[in-house]
Amino acid sequence: MKLFNYRYVLLVAFSVLLGACQSTPSADQLAQQQRAAAIAQLEQNLASSELATAEDELAALQAQTPDDPQWVQYQRQLAEAYLQRSQIYLQKGDVNAAATALSRARTLMPKAPALTSGVNSAIAHARKAELDKAEAALKAAEKRPPAKVIDPAAESTTVALNITDIKKLRHQLDLIAQDIVNYQCAVTLQVPRTADYPWLATLITKRVKKLNPGFDFKLDRHIVRHVPAQMVLIPSKP
Repeated sequence: MKLFNYRYVLLVAFSVLLGACQSTPSADQLAQQQRAAAIAQLEQNLASSELATAEDELAALQAQTPDDPQWVQYQRQLAEAYLQRSQIYLQKGDVNAAATALSRARTLMPKAPALTSGVNSAIAHARKAELDKAEAALKAAEKRPPAKVIDPAAESTTVALNITDIKKLRHQLDLIAQDIVNYQCAVTLQVPRTADYPWLATLITKRVKKLNPGFDFKLDRHIVRHVPAQMVLIPSKP
C-alpha cells in the first residue's frame, strides 16, 4: 500500500511539472508574441494616420530583423500615407507642410521616384505661385505713395481729430482720406457723443469717394465717452 501511494505521488508530481512546462512559453514563443503585438500596433497606427509613431515602430521592427521582406510592404504603405497627407496639405494651401510630408515619403521609398513625382511638381508650382504673389504684392507696395498720417508698417494708427478748428479738421481729413484709399484702410471712427458721428462720417466719406468712387469704404462707429474724437486706421497687408 505504501509503495502504491509513493508511486501515485510521483505520478501526480510529474503531471504537475509537465503541465507547468507546457503552460510556460519558451523564449521563441515570447519573441513571436511580442513581434505579433508590435505588428498589430503598427497596423493600427497606420490605419489611424499616426504616421510618425508608425514610422518609429517600423524602424524598430526592421532593426530586429532587417532582412524580413514583409517590412517593404509596410514601408510602402507608410510612404503612400505620407504622400496622401502631402496632397491634403497642398489642397489646403500649406506648401511647407506638404513638402515635409513629401520628404518623408521619398525617404521611405527612395527607389520609387515615380511615386512622388506628381506631388513634387504640384508643390513646385505652388511655391512658384507663392513667390509670384509675394513679388506682385511687393511691387504694389512700392507703387504706393508715401503715407500722410499712418504708419504703413504698424498694425494700426490712431489719429486724434482736431474738431475745434474746422479748417484744420478739413485739411486733416484730406490727408486721412488719401491714406485710406492708397493703403486700403479699414476705419473705425471713435467719438465721445453719438451726435458727433454723422457729420464726421459724412466729411470723411465724401473725401474718400471723391478720390476713388469705386472704393468699398466701410466706416465702423464706436462711442467712447472718455476719449476725444479720433480715427483708427488699419492698412491692408500688401
